[in-house]
Amino acid sequence: MRVYLDNGTTTQVAKEVVDAMLPYFTEKFGHPIFPYSLGLEAAEAVERSQRAIAETINAKPEEVIFTSGATQANDMAIRGVAYANRHRGRHIITTKVENPSVLRVCERLEKEGFRVDYLPVDGEGFVDIAELEKRLTEETILVSVANVNDEIGTIQPVDEIGEILRGRKEKIYFHVNAAAGYGRVRIDVRKIGADLLSLSAHKVHGPKGVGALFITENTPIEPVSYGYISMFKLKPGTENVPGIVGFGRAAELMAENFDRDIFNMRRLRDRLMAGLEEIPHTVINGPRGEKRSPANVSCSFKGVEGESMMLHLDLNGISVATGSACSTTKLEPSHVLTAIGVKAAVAHGTIRFTLSRYNTEEEIDYTLSVVPRVVEQLRRISPVKPEQL
Repeated sequence: MRVYLDNGTTTQVAKEVVDAMLPYFTEKFGHPIFPYSLGLEAAEAVERSQRAIAETINAKPEEVIFTSGATQANDMAIRGVAYANRHRGRHIITTKVENPSVLRVCERLEKEGFRVDYLPVDGEGFVDIAELEKRLTEETILVSVANVNDEIGTIQPVDEIGEILRGRKEKIYFHVNAAAGYGRVRIDVRKIGADLLSLSAHKVHGPKGVGALFITENTPIEPVSYGYISMFKLKPGTENVPGIVGFGRAAELMAENFDRDIFNMRRLRDRLMAGLEEIPHTVINGPRGEKRSPANVSCSFKGVEGESMMLHLDLNGISVATGSACSTTKLEPSHVLTAIGVKAAVAHGTIRFTLSRYNTEEEIDYTLSVVPRVVEQLRRISPVKPEQL
């Protein structure tokens, strides 16, 4: 049996999405900025996808622009707002558990003279709202927080953060990286109070290489790259029309099946979590219940090396990750697990299981029949015993 449980890294593209994309490779292949029929056809397809995605987050279609992915969207949002507002302040707030696509951009801005506060989190990965409020100053121009943590599934209280920022006399822009949350939690940019929000297609059964950035009207933002003209002033270059069409169709499918898919993922998540907890010396990372992504189970197996476990599970037909997609090649422990207080030796034994709408109860039961056996095998040859950690 093949079981894919690494949907936090990427998802399989839905057949309906592939079918929607195919004509735009060979039949409707025009460039969307040209006003002849093929170009107009492509432009209309892009606009349809704008409408489809905007509807899923309660935005206006013109507030959605397309990017090469959430990584580029995060960069455009954070640096673009920072540059456009540096005349009135150079202070940015984010958290210690953000995706590297946010943290690396903030580190770059620090080298350019901006001051960045990286907020600590508690043992379940939640931001301290009081601490956030305490660090806001007249110099603060931007706050960037993911609505769902991609490693441990923590659902952050972004609506509370947005409410605090709206109550300030001086305008502080709010960016939400929703790559891990889109399709797992409901998103309403008006309710959250988000000025900018990043999305990724390949996390919701769309194609790789396409994402989106929601930007509220009248948000001052500078482009961070320049080049050939396109439909979107902030994103130069020829639009990936087939990918954009695929993203739009993936968004439609997500919206059509949202309640059913969330119910199924949450049920399988809880089944998997309960089974894993029966393995001795095993720790579930992150919160439980409604405050956790329905798709995420992060589990540390003491006395086990995560990379070895991942490879052994793969030999048994089960695909998992050892951390977030952007940090699995590093040898040092996950910055997220470190931030919530997990010891390095324990963090190295962490596996992240992430679900999608396509996973089944049979797959979870098979996984739970394999994991205890693999853990036992690896602990038998490990020089470090779990009770020592």
